[in-house]
Amino acid sequence: MGLFFKKKNDAPQASCGCGTGCAAPVESGDTGRMVKVLGGGCAKCNQLEEAAKAAMTELGLTPEVDHITDFSQIAAYGVMTTPALVVNSKVVCYGRVPGKDEVKDLIRKGME
Repeated sequence: MGLFFKKKNDAPQASCGCGTGCAAPVESGDTGRMVKVLGGGCAKCNQLEEAAKAAMTELGLTPEVDHITDFSQIAAYGVMTTPALVVNSKVVCYGRVPGKDEVKDLIRKGME
C-alpha cells in the first residue's frame, strides 16, 4: 500500500528547463535591455527592429534592441504570433509591424 499513498515532497524544486531537475536557473529571456523584438529573423522582424532603433534614437535613448529568435523564449512571453515588441518585460505589440511613430509611442508608454 505504500506505493499508492506516497507522500509528495512539498518543497519547490529548482528546474533548469532541461527536465533533469538540476539547479541551473531557467532563462527568462531578460537580458536587462529595455526593448526587445521577438521573432524568428524574418523580414518583418527585422523591420520592427529597425523601427525600434530609429524610435529610440529619436527619443534620445541608446538604440540597443535585443532580438530574441529562440521560440521557447518567445513562448515564455506568451507570444504566439511574431513579430512582437517588448518594452520593460511587457509585450506591447505583436503580430504586425507598427511604424516608427507608433513604436515611439509604445516605448514612451512602456517606460511609464
